[in-house]
Amino acid sequence: MIIVTGAAGFIGSCLIGKLNKEGFKAVVAVDDFSDEKKNLNLAGKDLWDKVHRDNFGSWIDENSEEIEFIFHLGARTDTAEFDRDLLAKLNTEYSKMVWNKCAEHHIPLVYASSAATYGLGENGYDDDESSLALLKPLNPYGESKQEFDMWALAQKDKPFYWAGLKFFNVYGPNEYHKGRMASVILHAYRQINETGGMKLFKSHNPEYKDGEQMRDFIYVKDVCNIMFWLMYHRKNSGIYNLGTGEARTFLDLTNAVFTALDRPASIDFIDTPEDIRDKYQYYTQANMDKLRSVGYDTPFTPLEEGVLEYVQDYLRGNLYY
Repeated sequence: MIIVTGAAGFIGSCLIGKLNKEGFKAVVAVDDFSDEKKNLNLAGKDLWDKVHRDNFGSWIDENSEEIEFIFHLGARTDTAEFDRDLLAKLNTEYSKMVWNKCAEHHIPLVYASSAATYGLGENGYDDDESSLALLKPLNPYGESKQEFDMWALAQKDKPFYWAGLKFFNVYGPNEYHKGRMASVILHAYRQINETGGMKLFKSHNPEYKDGEQMRDFIYVKDVCNIMFWLMYHRKNSGIYNLGTGEARTFLDLTNAVFTALDRPASIDFIDTPEDIRDKYQYYTQANMDKLRSVGYDTPFTPLEEGVLEYVQDYLRGNLYY
């Protein structure tokens, strides 16, 4: 059995779609399953079982001999969440429970960290574990992910194989339920269809022109391909960046959406809200040398190709992967 936590969420449900396409039917979905919008992500998926997240620890104990791999993607992912007790419970302490069960039962583990751990990027975007303690996340969500990464590295008892993945800006199908936390592509698609144009934040940094703020955007199918590869790789445990290694501008992204919709670009710029202005990231780019060094050599989907497929094959029909 392959286990996916956060199974009804964006990346988790896409990973299950990938596993199904590769012939895996004995997939166990772990989540709370209380959000009907999220549950649509699992419609039509081949699942062996569904397990409520509150029962997962005891379920592992009862079924450990049948578990081949655990992908722990479940978390509270709202970067605007300031309930530190909730983040500690769902992100840090829950992940410790999963880790300890994997170590105890000799189950390989891939878990979701986050590029939010890098903060403003003042210490770069290198997944060098020796410099992990220097990172300064900008919000409690990033802090919860950083806390677990640090804890994992300090453990004497580890799963025989494990990888923590620092997701950068992931986009693609199955994020319909995410609201304001959805990718800029989804927001652009909806805004362009409703108004004919798109509003982007102005730059308040003299080093960047309006719309030329940059992010490392990665297509969710590439993320799933990497996790699938790691399931078979099972060596060189550690923390890895998961982006493309190529930062692109918000103008690039927005123009790609207009092109995918076959509409002329119409972009206006608005002030970045003052309450987030001092924490706004102007540049993120994953250093992908570490993943490449362990043998992953598949090219990443170019931004324009990913946006085109996402818009035309999924968003236009409100379809799922």
